[in-house]
Amino acid sequence: MIYEIREYTTVPGRMPALVKRFNEHTFGFFRKHGMEVAFISLTELGSNSSNELVYVMKFDSYEDMASKWAAFQADPDWRAARSASEADGPIVASISRRVLSPAAFAAR
Repeated sequence: MIYEIREYTTVPGRMPALVKRFNEHTFGFFRKHGMEVAFISLTELGSNSSNELVYVMKFDSYEDMASKWAAFQADPDWRAARSASEADGPIVASISRRVLSPAAFAAR
């Protein structure tokens, strides 16, 4: 099992559009492609508390992660939804990601 942490920094003032896109589109496409969100939140306290969304995805392996992301990104319906959500301008300024593996630790 591996976990991917993704941190999205929005264009100032565009967080509501990103939250709306997740609620109305992104979660559905994740489900369509067998992708599991383990956790999602807005940053409330810290250096980027006004425009950061953080979420964690759970995958069986690196290969599982790569194939699911590829299918998601190639989905024409997702591309159309993303494009429509950016009709008023870009939403995401930057994306940071890390992949974590708990394999080195004994089960607790």
